[in-house]
Amino acid sequence: MIDNQKLGLELRINIAEQTLTMYQQGIEVCRYAISTAQNGIGSLQDSGCTPLGAHIIAQKIGGSQPINSVFVGRVPTGEIYSAMLEEEYPERDWILSRILWLAGLEEGNNQGSNGQGNCDTYQRYIYIHGTPDNQPMGIPRSHGCVRMRNQDIVELFTQVAEGTPVSIVAD
Repeated sequence: MIDNQKLGLELRINIAEQTLTMYQQGIEVCRYAISTAQNGIGSLQDSGCTPLGAHIIAQKIGGSQPINSVFVGRVPTGEIYSAMLEEEYPERDWILSRILWLAGLEEGNNQGSNGQGNCDTYQRYIYIHGTPDNQPMGIPRSHGCVRMRNQDIVELFTQVAEGTPVSIVAD
């Protein structure tokens, strides 16, 4: 079991740069190109936006699945993503390989609700997950989640634990 507090691991997602950086005891260990929400920054239910603020990895899903495994409702379908499968299901928002399900830590900002409605990152199903490798990184294209290359999410998944701090910043 990975003990992130002992290792001092934390993740920082920078929306302006479209990067996810892992730090260990404040020192940058690795950096990945990502894709956040096409609709921009926000925390409200059904906004299609990526929420800002302090989060943790609440659940890790899919560790035993092959790379490019397809998930629907956080459950592996048994399918392996391919261009032919994408043609068959063009409406799917592809969630592939691994899921790091985030939970917000800031009441009224990314946890619970506020005067405008539900703003809870966990209840909004905001993840860090794999996406088809033909999708561009470095460009906001998601429906709110943080998309990564499949090889990158598999690598990251092995280095973090549930409870790892994740900060999402605008710049």
